[in-house]
Amino acid sequence: LNEIERDTGSRPEVLLYRGAWQEYEAHEIEIAVPLSPNDLLKKRQAIFMHESQKDEALFPGSDPREFWQRAEDRNKGTADRFNQIGLPEFFAIEAFVRWNGVPI
Repeated sequence: LNEIERDTGSRPEVLLYRGAWQEYEAHEIEIAVPLSPNDLLKKRQAIFMHESQKDEALFPGSDPREFWQRAEDRNKGTADRFNQIGLPEFFAIEAFVRWNGVPI
């Protein structure tokens, strides 16, 4: 990022999202991207095409669901939480936060 900033004069914004197992708390979410049923289907297809998601997760814990099921449930759950606090109703939401530059 420092190199890009040096070469272009501006620093790219880095967005973080969580995987299928957990989601940010509603007050932490900075960017919420509404997903339609068709968007969620495309996301599922992308998960199926990703080599690392073809087999069972290395550390699936006690949750027996497939990775894609967890991801879809997380996105739908985020939309439900937003709706419960009075925000517009969407089918699903992908949530992001901006990286603050501190190494993770």
